Amino acid sequence: MDTLATSTDTADFHLARLAGAIAEPARARMLGCLMDGHARTATELAAVAEVAASTASAHLARLKDERLVELLVQGKHRYFRLANDDVAAALESLMVVAGAPRTPGFSPSTPSRLRSARTCYDHMAGTVGVALHDRLHAQGWLSGLQTGAYDLTHEGAVALESLGVDVDTVRRSRRRFACACLDWSERRPHLGGALGAAWLQLSLRRGWVRQELDGRALTLTPKAQREMPELFA
Repeated sequence: MDTLATSTDTADFHLARLAGAIAEPARARMLGCLMDGHARTATELAAVAEVAASTASAHLARLKDERLVELLVQGKHRYFRLANDDVAAALESLMVVAGAPRTPGFSPSTPSRLRSARTCYDHMAGTVGVALHDRLHAQGWLSGLQTGAYDLTHEGAVALESLGVDVDTVRRSRRRFACACLDWSERRPHLGGALGAAWLQLSLRRGWVRQELDGRALTLTPKAQREMPELFA
């Protein structure tokens, strides 16, 4: 018994269970649909996965058991969303692995409007997101480029506070403060974590980007290039 208990409580055992939950095509489609950060009903996810409602319920129960999704209840309505940004980052990285290998002639099959700018769970991705990540480092606002675990420099904290980011509140968030999230269309990192989410919300409030009502696509506005050319040139 002790040997069995030990063998089922190892990292590789849990990894195998997690991989199995993601590997089923219908569940993979559900998870991909939730990558836009929106919560959806079981009926909506059944349609996305092209399965019956009863089958969708079983799939969602498996995803919930593996802590890949969480259930939200509002009155009579039940919604599902990704459990957290770590799940989103893992899925984004798996999309890189699942895609074509990068070669000198590599050309992503991602639709151009999504490749340009989109949400990755609750932060900014795509060409615009990767460029923003690089410019935040170039401005000297972020440290930790080599490790992927980022922090704001003093100059960065002052700059973001002046733009409207409550840095102290972001630091108190119960998640990683800032990190590199590998972008599946660009094959390079964009800014993830609580700071990435705060930046997206700031960009939406300031009118620098617009988000589709139901989808991942973002549109960079002329206002962004006028007001923040050092970051959105």
